[in-house]
Amino acid sequence: MAADKKHLTWGLILLISFIGVLILIFAPIYGQGQNGLEYSDDLFNKLAKGSAYQIPKLKKDAEKYKGKVLDVVVDVKRAGDKPGDAEKRAERLAKVFTINGAKAEVNGSKVHITADFGAIISAALEDSDQMYNNNGDYIKKKYDVTDDEKMKQMFRQWHNALNLVNKKLTLDKKAEDANFVKKVMTAAIEPAYNFYGIQAVKITEKAGVATGLLLFYVLYTIWYGFGVLYLFEGLGLSTKKAKVKKEV
Repeated sequence: MAADKKHLTWGLILLISFIGVLILIFAPIYGQGQNGLEYSDDLFNKLAKGSAYQIPKLKKDAEKYKGKVLDVVVDVKRAGDKPGDAEKRAERLAKVFTINGAKAEVNGSKVHITADFGAIISAALEDSDQMYNNNGDYIKKKYDVTDDEKMKQMFRQWHNALNLVNKKLTLDKKAEDANFVKKVMTAAIEPAYNFYGIQAVKITEKAGVATGLLLFYVLYTIWYGFGVLYLFEGLGLSTKKAKVKKEV
């Protein structure tokens, strides 16, 4: 039995309308047959990609490293590798470096890399730029592969290799070089790989829609909260601490 019909009525109205809107959110009526969650997820992925483009600046920064020698030995072996896995990975890594003008000698799971530091980083940044702009055909042609999976596999070698190079430079106490390699990985290679296939959109192009979605999310959460609150109050349920009378 209702303890407070007014609050109970408002609670039911808010929760029923909340469910009605939820049904609309999951209906495939947005964008190109997407539901609301798919549409917003796609939009924010595009906006995230549009704000992650730092490659031009990194290309300029790489210029000061040109002429500097990079001479490291990296071991691509990983825990859990099956026989031959590390050797195949070493060959792929060496192929990427060799195609980009470096010297890479494979010895089992180890690769001895000798290169112009700035030039090899610039090559990694150029590949990242092409991937960022969804030009997978450039990578396929450059590394002589035909399908998207192998294309992504070849591009991943930049991340695999530079991660090992970063660790080696850190051990050798070459902090500046190690930090720059890390920056290239996180600000160029990772976004280029993770956002491949997504169209980049600048926040200025979708500011109104993005703001509207964020405001709707906040209001929709409050909407549900007040619905539950009014419903409980209408049913006489409360979280208020009961007052206990003191006996005299």
